[in-house]
Amino acid sequence: MRVAAIDCGTNSIRLLISEDGRDVARRMEIVRLGEGVDRTGMLAPAAIERTRRALEGYAAEIRDSGAERVRMCATSASRDASNAADFRAMVRAVLGVEPEVISGDEEARLSFAGAVQGLDAEPPYLVVDIGGGSTEFVVGSGSVEHAISMDIGCVRMTERHLHSDPPTAAEIAAAEQDVTKAVDTALRKVSGHGTATLVGLAGSVTTVAALALRLPEYDSARIHHARVSADEVAKVTSDLLGATVADRLDLPVMHPGRADVIGAGALILRIIMERARKTSVVASEHDILDGIAFSIA
Repeated sequence: MRVAAIDCGTNSIRLLISEDGRDVARRMEIVRLGEGVDRTGMLAPAAIERTRRALEGYAAEIRDSGAERVRMCATSASRDASNAADFRAMVRAVLGVEPEVISGDEEARLSFAGAVQGLDAEPPYLVVDIGGGSTEFVVGSGSVEHAISMDIGCVRMTERHLHSDPPTAAEIAAAEQDVTKAVDTALRKVSGHGTATLVGLAGSVTTVAALALRLPEYDSARIHHARVSADEVAKVTSDLLGATVADRLDLPVMHPGRADVIGAGALILRIIMERARKTSVVASEHDILDGIAFSIA
């Protein structure tokens, strides 16, 4: 059966059309739906409009593909926004289905389901999904045992702390303190220290992996299930935080919509590895989007 899954997060909106577990199409656009939400508590009209334009293209592709089932999940930004009803109405009008504004726990479970499919690594796993507005921490082997969502993400931390270009030492220190407090809370609640393998999901992690691998261009096949050491993550994070947005844009693996927030995303990953005492992370290109598709197949 052919199905269509849409993941609408704080920074990006992504589409996966699959049939019997095989990809038919994958798409991603940076729409920054969560721009300013941490400060205002509302989705900006311009952000909703950017998302609407991307969703129109996805809706047309879904219709043309003949997908029998469609599920759209919206995550951190639309959970936090006081005007989330406006966003839901827009989605119904464009896509014809109700978007599910899922809880952090459900987001974590879907991310885990997508991440561990086909993974050849020692369990139990600590799966971390570093998004734009939140980061999910999930522990399990064949299924989820513990999960928690924390309000630390690359967009949220950039908007809250990293205002200069490049960020100052004081700004980085403030972000480190904020992230470390959240990470320590999460690891304690999910028993993350007792896991064998750290698996990292989403664009911040895969971009850091691409930089650590020194790829000449972004290559999903080489990034998927690549293992990156803690030293390599620390080096990439330092380089990114020391660079301007213009410098980051010159990196061949960098998506233009990620350049201004990748420093915060890398910092979150580095701190997770330090606090969980992990010497390496396995990067996964499969995440919540795959979990959404599995849930309706």
